[in-house]
Amino acid sequence: MQTAKKHLARERLTMSKMVGIYCAGNHDRAAEALCASCQDFLTYAELRLQKCPYGDDKPTCANCPVHCYKPARREQARKIMRYAGPRMLLRHPLLAISHKLDGFRKVGHPRELTRDQRMHSRKD
Repeated sequence: MQTAKKHLARERLTMSKMVGIYCAGNHDRAAEALCASCQDFLTYAELRLQKCPYGDDKPTCANCPVHCYKPARREQARKIMRYAGPRMLLRHPLLAISHKLDGFRKVGHPRELTRDQRMHSRKD
């Protein structure tokens, strides 16, 4: 269970680093602070992570059969990840490699899971 919690924490960290890279390269910002638009997106993404039906067994969003993001936010996420993804390898190589490896994780649709499996993935 501890590694699953680490997985979600790493997912949050990866997202925040990617948004930071994108914001620094595309928006005027001071020091380490995100612009209002990027901070709004990051807040939205963290909320979606909290409500993910997979819980700790969450796959990467690109490989997920459930689309949690609204269409405009999904396009914003794609834009951010297309920009930040290649740069992550230089700035945060361990996070980038871990995220790439997480992409190989396969999951079924939540409707295919039993009630016990769904409840187990949301606990902790």
